[in-house]
Amino acid sequence: MRIVFMGTPDFAAVSLAELIRSGYDVVGVFTQPDKAKGRGMELSFSPVKQLALKHTIPVFQPEKMRDGTALQFLRELSPDLIVVVAYGRILPDDLLAVPPLGTVNVHGSLLPKYRGAAPIQWAVLNGEEKTGVSTMYLATEMDAGDVILTDETEIGLYETSGELYDRLSVMGAKLLIRTLQAIEEGRAPRKQQEHSLATFAPMLDKSLSPLDFTKPAKAVIKWIFGLQPWPTATAEIGGVTLKVFSAVLSNTVTDAVPGTVVAAGANGIEIACGDGKTVLITEVQAPSKKRMPASDYLRGHPLK
Repeated sequence: MRIVFMGTPDFAAVSLAELIRSGYDVVGVFTQPDKAKGRGMELSFSPVKQLALKHTIPVFQPEKMRDGTALQFLRELSPDLIVVVAYGRILPDDLLAVPPLGTVNVHGSLLPKYRGAAPIQWAVLNGEEKTGVSTMYLATEMDAGDVILTDETEIGLYETSGELYDRLSVMGAKLLIRTLQAIEEGRAPRKQQEHSLATFAPMLDKSLSPLDFTKPAKAVIKWIFGLQPWPTATAEIGGVTLKVFSAVLSNTVTDAVPGTVVAAGANGIEIACGDGKTVLITEVQAPSKKRMPASDYLRGHPLK
């Protein structure tokens, strides 16, 4: 089975690596154009491109998907099937029509929940107890295609989006292989999504960073871990806006106004939340400073 792979970040590279390791014939790779990064603004290859070049797989990086060049290149590759994992581009219908076995996508949620660009992060931010990965046949509407297989997992109370991202990338790669095996054997299920149950997961931005302590303590915790590794939660404490990297739920019950510092010392900075409980912030970063334990920060910035 001739496969064209389309993907860009680390999450996608894990699936590409699994395809190669499993012996599938990956005849070409589509990935996002190289981007300039760092102070020197040197061009940086995507993780998928780096892996493809390592295995001498032809790489195509179209600036546009609708000007005919991507379609021509795809037809020349003559794939039986396309695999899409976090490519970052919408495929027009003429590209979807090329492979006779269709186009399969790996998505980091249990569809139809969390369609969109940031499903892993929003599952954490919203305090979901479980999430997973889905494979589906790609359709014109974003993340709305028929589901083939799913695999689910619990989300840890203090698990960051970055940690969950890494776990789901491995789960997604393994689910992809199971999906391709089912397609090859003609036994792949095809379940239409319940579109009325769909929820959406838009891209994150820095406007989400400020913590809202009027929310329940657990919701504050999930917001802190959901915004890692980017854009990171923030809180104004003692007149300084700190990045907040880690916190735990405490056993304290308080009638203090939400956002009030209840205690500050060797254990960290304890702050009242909207449900009368508190969170204990244990790791912070002040402007122009390194990330550090909250207790270390307090040595130079004591709080009342």
